[in-house]
Amino acid sequence: MNKITATLMGGVIAGAFAVPALASSTACPTGNASVPPGANTTKPTAPFYIDTTDLNLSTSPPTRDPANPAYPNATASPSGTLPSATADGNFIIGPAHPPAPETVADNGVPKGKVLSLTMSSADSVIYKPGFVRADPQNCLDAAIFSAKTAPGDPSNVLVPTSQAGTWTRAVDVYVPAELPRGTPAPFIVVGDGGPHGFFSEKQFFTVLDNLIHEHRIPPIVAIGIGAGGQDAQGSERGREYDAVSGTYAEWVEREVLPLVEHQADIQLTHNPDGRATMGISSSGSAAFTMAWFHPELYHRVLAYSPTMVNQQWPHDPALPGGAWEYHDAWAGPQPAGLGVNGVHVTNTDMATGAPLIPNSARKPIRFWFEVGDRDLFYPDAPLADGMHDWTLADEDMAKVLAAKGYQYQFLFSRNATHVDAATVAETLPEALEWLWQGYPAH
Repeated sequence: MNKITATLMGGVIAGAFAVPALASSTACPTGNASVPPGANTTKPTAPFYIDTTDLNLSTSPPTRDPANPAYPNATASPSGTLPSATADGNFIIGPAHPPAPETVADNGVPKGKVLSLTMSSADSVIYKPGFVRADPQNCLDAAIFSAKTAPGDPSNVLVPTSQAGTWTRAVDVYVPAELPRGTPAPFIVVGDGGPHGFFSEKQFFTVLDNLIHEHRIPPIVAIGIGAGGQDAQGSERGREYDAVSGTYAEWVEREVLPLVEHQADIQLTHNPDGRATMGISSSGSAAFTMAWFHPELYHRVLAYSPTMVNQQWPHDPALPGGAWEYHDAWAGPQPAGLGVNGVHVTNTDMATGAPLIPNSARKPIRFWFEVGDRDLFYPDAPLADGMHDWTLADEDMAKVLAAKGYQYQFLFSRNATHVDAATVAETLPEALEWLWQGYPAH
């Protein structure tokens, strides 16, 4: 790719937002991948129940069986093949995951250009100040792995080491070579973007080059936005991506897109059918949240291992299960009150703990998503809340989307971990092609 670099809105990154070096003298705590100690696994009607039915607990994380009766029915594809890019519903792929040919650059295909920008919370209106979490002993995420929860409520993790701070992030803007000039461009907002993100932008942009050249998708602009910093509760990344609200979409609309249009000298469409969101893990749930709270802005969503679990922080008693409550009721007892210090954080007319999708009118959202058979399972042992099984969460998403008549394609990937790289390389071209069905490719 041709790369132009522009440094904008510079800021000083807080020390705690750099990836910390592991302490040399003390072993750092690590994440969990099995049933948390003391969890409720025997009383389904009691609060915070964790269902271990049909889980192979000899692997870490447990291997899930796609035939689990708790999962919706799905069509199995022969190993190494994928469902059609026009098919809706539930599918099983794997265990082999050969990379798609579109992931390989072709010298005969025009290459898009990439413009690199930098943003700082010091210049933000919505996310100023940022959140910085101090992890003990300079161990990455140690504050979460060893955190305590509120008395009697394992769904509410306490993070006293999180404080105000400053972050910087990269924003990479892909402009396709075949983009018609002078007309508003369709685009996709990609979470966990930037050159140091969790997602391979090089592979993604190569796939876009090839698909656009073959007229299998429209000539879309891609905006890869780096995460705010760190991960999980108490972090800027967790604050932005795991929030069940319209705030992140509003930040993108007000602060990112105008900057992109100005610096890249392009026009972005205001037609929600020409706007897509995409992410992995927590940025995957954020991608769905952007469209859910602002369907007037986005109609198309793509996510790998989306975090449709209880990761929202700060804890919101009005929606105590976070993104788990898109598809299922809160797993705990009904709380006594709403809000944080008397302030309602989440705008919802649902009863506290009620799932959002089953209790809302169908929205104009088209959703492609995937989960692995060895996806995350209670990675933070203190959160033994019945709402941290990524595979079950995404299977339940498929259930409620089908019941409400949504257009979706859901893949259960065998022999796959969280945001499995081989699965991404196998499925990304067809996922993008499915996502943009119905939108003119020329």
